[in-house]
Amino acid sequence: MDKNYEYMRVAVAVPSLKVADPSYNIEEIIKIIKKAKEEHVRVIVFPELSITGYTCQDLFNQSVLIEESQSALHYLLKETKDLNMFIAIGMPVRADNRLFNCGVAIKGGKILGVVPKTYLPVNSHEEKWFSPSSQRISSQLNLCNQEVAFNEKMLFKDEGSDLCIGMEIGEDLWSSIPPSSYHSNYGANLILNLAASNEEAGKTEYVRDLAKIQSAKTITAYAYASAGQDESTTDMVFSGHCVIAENGQILEENKTDGDYLYSDIDLEKIRNEKHGKAYLYNLENKDYKYISFNLGYNENAPLKRYVDKNPFVPSNLSERNTRCDEILSIQSTGLYQRMKKINSQKAIIGISGGLDSTLALIVTVEAFKKLKYPLSRIIAVTMPGFGTTDRTYKNAKTMMKEFGVSIREISIKDACIQHFKDIGHNINVHDVTYENAQARERTQILMDIANMEGGLVVGTGDLSELALGWCTYNGDHMSMYSVNSGVPKTLIKYMVRWYAENKTTGKLKESLIDVCGTPVSPELLPPDKEGNIAQFTESSVGSYELNDFFLYNMVVNGYGPEKIFYLAKIAFAGDYSEDVILKTLKNFYRRFFTQQFKRSCMPDGVKIGPVSLSPRGEWKMPSDASYELWMQRCEKIKL
Repeated sequence: MDKNYEYMRVAVAVPSLKVADPSYNIEEIIKIIKKAKEEHVRVIVFPELSITGYTCQDLFNQSVLIEESQSALHYLLKETKDLNMFIAIGMPVRADNRLFNCGVAIKGGKILGVVPKTYLPVNSHEEKWFSPSSQRISSQLNLCNQEVAFNEKMLFKDEGSDLCIGMEIGEDLWSSIPPSSYHSNYGANLILNLAASNEEAGKTEYVRDLAKIQSAKTITAYAYASAGQDESTTDMVFSGHCVIAENGQILEENKTDGDYLYSDIDLEKIRNEKHGKAYLYNLENKDYKYISFNLGYNENAPLKRYVDKNPFVPSNLSERNTRCDEILSIQSTGLYQRMKKINSQKAIIGISGGLDSTLALIVTVEAFKKLKYPLSRIIAVTMPGFGTTDRTYKNAKTMMKEFGVSIREISIKDACIQHFKDIGHNINVHDVTYENAQARERTQILMDIANMEGGLVVGTGDLSELALGWCTYNGDHMSMYSVNSGVPKTLIKYMVRWYAENKTTGKLKESLIDVCGTPVSPELLPPDKEGNIAQFTESSVGSYELNDFFLYNMVVNGYGPEKIFYLAKIAFAGDYSEDVILKTLKNFYRRFFTQQFKRSCMPDGVKIGPVSLSPRGEWKMPSDASYELWMQRCEKIKL
């Protein structure tokens, strides 16, 4: 990568070993470290007691094993003195006339610190050989002729980056309040777990979930390396299970032995997420010790992590179907509760035959089922205009008929023609006035019918349109409850298709699927000579796939233009040229800033996912904020 973009390459490693043979084990460890160097790894963590092996049992009481493990560490320090790599390795350490199960942090031939294990497992004999950190007396010890810090409340801060590392060992993760919870509160953004978890049926999934959830709870990256198959099988089997998670997402995992695996963790993403969750901090223990070192970010290495081009849409089919079901339930519950609380008996909704109004109709139908109202109380209004095509018109009529809702058809042509005469606008000039007059006429019709019927106008506009301001102010921008305002365009088509394939049959199913294949258009300009859609939304605002990617990475991850462009190039390689990506990115920023005034007065609508642009939600910005800073950054991007 040309810039580091605040990525840090982290590896978890499981070396081959011989139980109670530190000399052999350290050679295997060094082999992996050398391979990791070639892959530009900056941080690497090995399993618990990896210098000796975890399963030495009463051999831990033998002085010769402890002495040889120190000799092995001394050799490791010598062999890695020129390496720009943070190495966390497990070994037994004597202190205060006790033996501790420790993680040792080294960098550039120096021992940065020694972290003793806090929680010893109660279902093993580990407490027979080791003392927990609560029995630590000294805060310093001599190891390999170096005076080093000895403390379970210790963090390692990189002066060359935003990296702050905390360590915990094995069973620490399983405790009700793991040490990493405190580490995070005091600034850690990467937790290393040196573990030795034996295999049991179902345990792999449990450990994965522990690491994943702890990374989410602490808003950190979590690197977990467990002892491998070379451990003794006298009573247990070990697999070398390794996990790298980041804020609730698994980046890399292996379930059985393999030298090592690595990923690039995103320190900027973690930092931005922590900024938004500062209220979680609980600074009760003030005796933390900080150790400084100098490492720096990744340099000249291709990004090693998956970049999802559809961050709002789960890539796994089963997970996506579950998500669609869940979102529809949230949407319909929101509308159901609103209508119940205001005692509204009817819903009025405009149906165009496009994606948004189709999903809004589905949501309204599901809400009425919860209300136990007859679907005939849903007044669906199709309002053909100058740009309406046969395809969308027929789909609109078919859906309304097959759902069993009340159907009204009101052409807006005559009303708009009269309006153009009243304001002195030439009907042959197809400008913004020509388009917006139609949108406002449709909204007026819906609002007036709602007044007549004592009903509620259901809004159809989606999250992506709100982000780009692709709606007519006081036109389709306005409603009495906006059910789609939290759903991005890239997800809507999957929701409609999922509903069609799982909840409908016959003509309704066919119509819903055809809606999914219809080009996105406001249909405000006349069709082409063949009667097909001539106005394509994405020709004006750019691909919704790109815009949703930009929206997620700007609002959720807090990235700037350069990093978003860098990630978009990776995610959309082969789909869009760099020139198209940059052009769309510039347009996104311009529209996102200049259209905030529409979001500042948007109607109520249920929050669905991580992004809500409601002024009553997480995102708040002034309507007259300047976008020049972001555009200047865009202009500096080189293709």
